[in-house]
Amino acid sequence: MKNTLISLDAVGWEWIDLEGPAAEELQEVAAQYGLHRSSVIDSLQPEHLPKYEPIGEIAFMIARVYDDGAHRDADTIQELTNKIAIFFSGRFVITIHRHPAGPIREVMEKYVETGLVKTPADLLVKLIKAVFRTFEAPAGKLAGELDFYEAKTFLNQRMPPLTKGLYHLKRKATVCRRVLRLSEVILGGMQQDGSFQPTAVQDIRDLYVHLETQFEEINDGTNNLINTYLSLSSQRTNEVMRVLTVFSAFFLPLTFIVGVYGMNFTFMPELEKTYGYPAVLAVMGLVTLAIYLWFRRKGWLS
Repeated sequence: MKNTLISLDAVGWEWIDLEGPAAEELQEVAAQYGLHRSSVIDSLQPEHLPKYEPIGEIAFMIARVYDDGAHRDADTIQELTNKIAIFFSGRFVITIHRHPAGPIREVMEKYVETGLVKTPADLLVKLIKAVFRTFEAPAGKLAGELDFYEAKTFLNQRMPPLTKGLYHLKRKATVCRRVLRLSEVILGGMQQDGSFQPTAVQDIRDLYVHLETQFEEINDGTNNLINTYLSLSSQRTNEVMRVLTVFSAFFLPLTFIVGVYGMNFTFMPELEKTYGYPAVLAVMGLVTLAIYLWFRRKGWLS
């Protein structure tokens, strides 16, 4: 569907937005505005990563927007983000996307309808900044999840099964950081293009650095928490094994004594003694007490 968001007659340049366009409609726009054929083909393919390609007077770029409707277990670039293809020149801006895009609506409501956008360069700066801002809410959400898992790890008496949740948290943070790093090429292309004010591009770069730092901290925190979780799990397993070993040490000599007197040989003098049975029980009690005192002296029972 083709929408003219800014008309040529009104301001001398135009913004054309194509949402889920058919191939014929896209080819028509490409012929009208002189778009390169390979770039038009790339704009329809959903798997492309962020890039910036200057082709004559037209710059072609691909940005990826965080998808708020992504499945909870989504952990790949294609699952977590949607693509927006942008053609930019001094005469027009053309945006192409398959799904409704939040940055398009945001820029339209905040800047176009209020008259704050004066040139195509202004519009592109606002679009790229809005694209980066889609990663702010996920960063805050992932940080909150990290705090939740940290509390579960350190405050719970029992070790809950957190490995799957921590894995998805790490994957999402890694994917978002990777998308942001790949998107830096767009900032580099805009800095080399003389159409943009350096202060506007630097403002976007500041936002980029802030977001990348957030996701890097989340990723490092998740790695540390995973290592801590595995260490605590191993420690608690070792604690259980220690308790079982202590019990085994108590019962081992008692089992030996019972085994000796359970062999039922004919010539065992102790079997004919009147106090043989209580004497063996007393010996077993003394052995148990001796083992207990020895373990306590060594500090193995604390």
